[in-house]
Amino acid sequence: MELAVDYCGRGMPIVCLHGHPGTGRCMSVFADYLSPHFQIIAPDLRGYGRSRVTQPFTMEQHLDDLSVLLDRLDQPCLLLGWSLGGILAMELALKHPAQIAGLVLVSTAARPAGRHPSISWQDNLLTGIAGVINWLIPGWSWNISTFGQRSLFRYLISQHSAQAYRYLAREGTPAFIQTSTLANRALNTALRQGYNRLGELHRISQPCLMLAAANDVHITPESSQETAVILPNCECRLYDNVAHLMPWEIGPQLCNDIGQWLQTHEFWQA
Repeated sequence: MELAVDYCGRGMPIVCLHGHPGTGRCMSVFADYLSPHFQIIAPDLRGYGRSRVTQPFTMEQHLDDLSVLLDRLDQPCLLLGWSLGGILAMELALKHPAQIAGLVLVSTAARPAGRHPSISWQDNLLTGIAGVINWLIPGWSWNISTFGQRSLFRYLISQHSAQAYRYLAREGTPAFIQTSTLANRALNTALRQGYNRLGELHRISQPCLMLAAANDVHITPESSQETAVILPNCECRLYDNVAHLMPWEIGPQLCNDIGQWLQTHEFWQA
């Protein structure tokens, strides 16, 4: 399908792939930093955000959509994928190796494993209250301490800062609302089938950077590190006291580390 895509900047293209739930705008923390030096291409995946669907689809169709996007580029690109986006980035590198120059992988794995605790009705109630109040008054410290830290946000965020909650209000909540039932179904089907691409990672020879969060219970740091060890040309960095939404917790630090990696591999353009 024709995906809704945001473009900004000029130079070597970096295709930014969001997670679940998510939209291309959830990648703004990276786009804002990188767009002075690169062309940033941030699509809404099929069934997410503005890329609306009416028929069921499979995860493989994400790759079909993104392959069309890659074919329009006049040079190899970098892929920056967060969570589900990182999985799709690795799949694209396997499918189109000549079109991919390198990968930045954030909170993701080729054999994703989680250890999320069971969810109670109180968790859901407090998350709803925290989310609504944060939508109305983004980053309000009283809401964060009263509801946010007791809600399911405690598994997504370790550093309950006003900045992280402002990202939740501006990008996270709209993305959650705009993620379709069909997108949920496609992902859950793939997970039930036991997704595992570790055996194919040896084919990805491009330089890779893996960024993992020590407190991530959605995709554990162990599974991210397992992927990084098998990738032939991968550097892995583990960040303490952050969780799955670490780009919204320590965005400047992550961006600085990504920038250094891009310079080391001579991708950075002045």
